[in-house]
Amino acid sequence: MRFLEQKHLAMLEEAERRAAAPPDSLRACFELLALAGAIDRDCAARLAPYRLSEGKFVLLFLLHDQPHGLSPHELAERAGVTRATITGLLDGLERDGFIARRSGLEDRRKIAVVLTDLGQQTARDLFSEHAKWIATLFAGFTAEDRKTLNGLLQRIWKNLDARVGLQDGQEVRA
Repeated sequence: MRFLEQKHLAMLEEAERRAAAPPDSLRACFELLALAGAIDRDCAARLAPYRLSEGKFVLLFLLHDQPHGLSPHELAERAGVTRATITGLLDGLERDGFIARRSGLEDRRKIAVVLTDLGQQTARDLFSEHAKWIATLFAGFTAEDRKTLNGLLQRIWKNLDARVGLQDGQEVRA
């Protein structure tokens, strides 16, 4: 078992002292946060040698198999980010030779973003590598284990959705 962050240990100690909340629930939440952080850091370390962030990585896959490219607006929508964020990501990808911006044939004001040969190759190689890495995170899990984990995570999402609804003054969703 990995160690929890100091802030989480301090909160656990204080919660136990005050008997404010079940310590097992707090510990489970903090362990989930620590695990998510560790996965995120490992992902970033794996992408760094390619000069990619997770956001840039996502764009490579959105553009893969799109021979005519996508507009920055379409990329922003599909990636779930703002147009300002897309601009920064595209600038970095273009600087590193992964993408090119092309003017539209019918309307030169429209821009299509396409992968370069380097972008295509990197996307192809990284997809396989990334999928294998994710699979290793679940090594030793049976199909039933994954189903159970998914069900437990869905219960947490449902509880979170209910709490968010209460905070926003909305009705609690069932």
